[in-house]
Formats: sequence, structure tokens, C-alpha cells
Amino acid sequence: MNDKMKLSRRKFLGYLGTSTAYFAAASVGLGSFGGKAEAAQSTQSLFDFTTIKVSNSFNPTKDTATASDNLVLSSGFKYEVVAAYGDKINAKGDTFGYNNSYTAFFPIEGSNVEGLLWVNHESMNELWLEGAKQNGHLSLTQKQSLLYNQGASVLKVSRNVSGAWKLDAESEYSRRITGLDSAELTGPARGASAVHNATRVQGTFANRAGGKTLWGTVLSCENQFEATCRSTGLDLTHYGWVVEADPFDAKGKLQKHTALGRFHHGNTAMGLSTDGRVVVYMGEDADDSCVYKFISTHKFDPTRGKANSKLLSEGTLYAANKVTGRWVELTIEAVKQSLEDLQYEVPSALNLTREALTALFKEQADVHVYAREAALLLGATPSDRPAALTINPIDRTLFISYTNNEKRGNLHGQIIRILEKNDNLGAAEFSYEIFAVGGPQSGFSSPGSLAFDASGNLWVVTDISSNKLNTGAWAEFKNNGLYVIPSSGSTKETRQFASAPFDAALDGLSFTPDERTLFMTVKHPGETTQEQNAPTSTWPHRFGDGKPRSAVVAVSGASF
Repeated sequence: MNDKMKLSRRKFLGYLGTSTAYFAAASVGLGSFGGKAEAAQSTQSLFDFTTIKVSNSFNPTKDTATASDNLVLSSGFKYEVVAAYGDKINAKGDTFGYNNSYTAFFPIEGSNVEGLLWVNHESMNELWLEGAKQNGHLSLTQKQSLLYNQGASVLKVSRNVSGAWKLDAESEYSRRITGLDSAELTGPARGASAVHNATRVQGTFANRAGGKTLWGTVLSCENQFEATCRSTGLDLTHYGWVVEADPFDAKGKLQKHTALGRFHHGNTAMGLSTDGRVVVYMGEDADDSCVYKFISTHKFDPTRGKANSKLLSEGTLYAANKVTGRWVELTIEAVKQSLEDLQYEVPSALNLTREALTALFKEQADVHVYAREAALLLGATPSDRPAALTINPIDRTLFISYTNNEKRGNLHGQIIRILEKNDNLGAAEFSYEIFAVGGPQSGFSSPGSLAFDASGNLWVVTDISSNKLNTGAWAEFKNNGLYVIPSSGSTKETRQFASAPFDAALDGLSFTPDERTLFMTVKHPGETTQEQNAPTSTWPHRFGDGKPRSAVVAVSGASF
């Protein structure tokens, strides 16, 4: 699409998907849905809360003695593997990456049955790399494989007349984005000394979750990047960013937006302030970490299409202080003032001396490169793994999942709800409340990614660590699963929709516009495997293949 051309309402909403489109329409005054988006709203969702029947027909729940090495769905639903690790995805011979996570469906011309599916790849288990290490180090070929199998896949997918979703492995759209590619830095840290004067860096990896923009691109989040950097000798400061890409542009550039800060990004949730500026919420998926908000300097203009990407290069970065209910602006002036005050006590969570921090922070770019350190210095509230967040399409409140923090005795996590002052996403003040607490009373433990459907029901995946599953305090929850909490908000009505195979977690929830298909990922089955010939899972149980493979699946009704 030419950025200079005006986006039609139909195409604009079609790019976003149902829930995000609802919010965008309300925010920018587009009125009611048009074209196929409007038709999607009038069609009853296949995944309406009233259709999720689990009761006694749903096997791997706490009512059974053991968990299962399979993906088990609520009665009346089926799944198809769209792509699994190692599958060929295009004529060039590119293959689907490892440990897939976040997904986003981009309809083609507003279609419910044809589109591009973006899939993140967050890690590569070195156990499955070919060849032996050399003196304890990866060979050049192994390093290339480690980098290649992370990043993202773009898949051209469609549903045929029999209702089956298929990957088009010959499409010009199907491609890989990897740690071997090149990415442009934008914003305040571009060319700064803190990133060793880099303006371009090598590729993207450790891509866990993400989010859609209001102009139809993806924001892919780099998460646990250190191990890959150590194995490959790459610069740590070049990773831990939010990366923007256009699924429809095979030659499009990757942009790492340094204005959004560098840390272990969970995902992003984008909306608009009352005055039309872009707001990006972010959480850090790590213990004792913070929640962030970016507000663009300039306003969103839907007629500028994908040129709106420049909005993410200039703005203000904040972190949440839950004690005072304020968003703390992260500036070099405030950081220096704190460090120069000899009465100021450096937070113990930083594990750095005042002298080391003073040497670290010289200019505003440093605040973005070391956003976590700046946030804690300025009083942001450390939390128990704020792994994921999403904006409720109905009332514009922000939901955040805090997965857990075993060190602090928070074994099962919780979900909170943030209410911005005057319902303005650009507000400086907020209040919050506990929405759901993980544990036996709610039926799930360790909430991870969140997604709302168009009816306002909240979908929650769980992320119990593989080595904790079916043991101790987590035994009764069995394998990780997918749960739905009704729009009424009563966790007493929470229902389990799916259960993952051994060692796996479910993730990457995205719906087609009509919500007749749910895409999701099954990530790291068999993660606790120690020897290749003794895997702890063999999902997806392909004939003649005993290797566990992460995969993206399409879920739909059992009878099409």
C-alpha cells in the first residue's frame, strides 16, 4: 500500500482485526464498522462464551489423574497444524522457526478465510542444533542456525471449501525474518554511544510476544536475548527492543524503535489518547520488573497509512508507580538528580552501586537503553513478571497479567485492571484493581498472554514453568492451558478451553475478523528433554517423527 494514499475504512479496519478495530473506530471517530468488518460484528462468534462447554467431556483437567501429551480442546472444536518447526514455508526453501509464540492475523482485503499470519519465534534449544560444539562453543554453522531459527515467520494462509486451513508454501508473501537480517535503529538511541554508535544492527531474535499497530504493521518484542548474544558474540545493547515490520512488504525494513525503551519486552498494546496521540503500553516479562507507557509527540493520522510509523520515533517514555497512581516520566535530568542526592537510597533490585549508575547515565539515550534501571531509580513499582497486557475493546481499560514470582511467594500470579484518569490513555494518573487471582479458587495458575474477543470475554493462557508442571503447588493444574473469563468478570465462571501437551505452553491467540477461527501456538513441547533420543514429548505426533515440534494451529468448529 502506498503510504501517500488514503486508507479506506474497510482496509483500515480489516488490517486490525475485530477487537482492535472496534477500539480504533471509537478512538478516531470512524463510526460503525464498514464492509466485511461490519459483517463480522453481526455474526455470532464461534468462540462465544456460551459455546465453551468443558465439564466432564474435557479430559485433562483436575478431574483426571494424569495430564496428556496432546493438544486437547473443548468438546465441539478441532485443530489443524498450519506449520511446525522445520516445515518448508516458501519456494526459496525457508523453514518455520523454533519455539513459536505470538501470532497476528492480517486479512487480505478484509477476508475471513485468507490472510497473512505473523508468527514470532522466541528461542532455539541448542540441544537440537546439528553437530557437536567445538571446545564447548558453537560452531559457525550452529551459530547461524541459532540465529536463523529465531525471529518470525510470515505465512500466507487460507481456508479451503472443506474448512481446513492451509499454508501456501509457494506464496511470495511467505518468508522468514531472522537474527541474520539487518535492522534499523530509530529514535533517541540511534547512533548513541550507549549502543556503540550503531544505526543498523544485526537481525532480531528472542521474539516472544508483540502487538498490532493502528496502521497495519506488527510490533515484535525482543525478550530473553542474553543467552543468544553470549553464544554468538553479539552486542547486548542491540537487542531487547520493540521491532516493527510490515507483513505485506517482503522488502520492507525492520525498525527497532528505541523510544519505546530496551528491556525484556513482554508484549505491546496500542491505543490513542483523548487528543489523538499514539499510546503504547508495555510490560517487562521478568521478576521485579515494571510496566511502561509511551506517548507519541505527534498525533495519529489514519490518512497517512504506514507513514504513521514515524510516530514511534519521538515521544515520552513513562513507567508506572502503583503506590502513587502516577506515570513517572523517564528523563536523564530526573535520573541525575536522584543519583546526585546523597540521601537517596539506590534500589536493591538494581544490584548496582551509585557510582556504576552515575557512569551509566550521561544523556537521554542512556535512559532508553537502560530503561529498567531508570524506571526503578525514579520510583516505578517493581512487580511479579508483568508478562502481558491488553486493552479492553469495550471500556478501554488496561488488563495486565502478572505471571508469578516464586522468590516472593507469589506462586500463581494475578491479573490487574488499570483505569486511566478520565478514561484518557494519555493521562498522567491512574487507579488499579485486582481482576483475578491465580490459584485453586480461579482454576488456573500463572497467567501469561491475554486477549479479548469482540464480546469482551478475556482469554488467558497459563505459563507454569515446564519443570514445575504437575508437581508441588502446581500439580492440580496439570498441563498449561487456555482459559476464558466471561465479560461479566466473574472468575467463578472461568472455563478451560484447551490443554497443552507435555512441557508446552499455549500462546499467540489471534482471531479471524468473524471470530470463526482462532490461531494459537503450541510452544516448546518436550522442553525438559535432556537427550535427543529420549524426548519428554513427541507432539505433534507426526508419522515417523519422534521429535517434539513447536507449531501454530488453527482452531475451529468440529463440523464446518
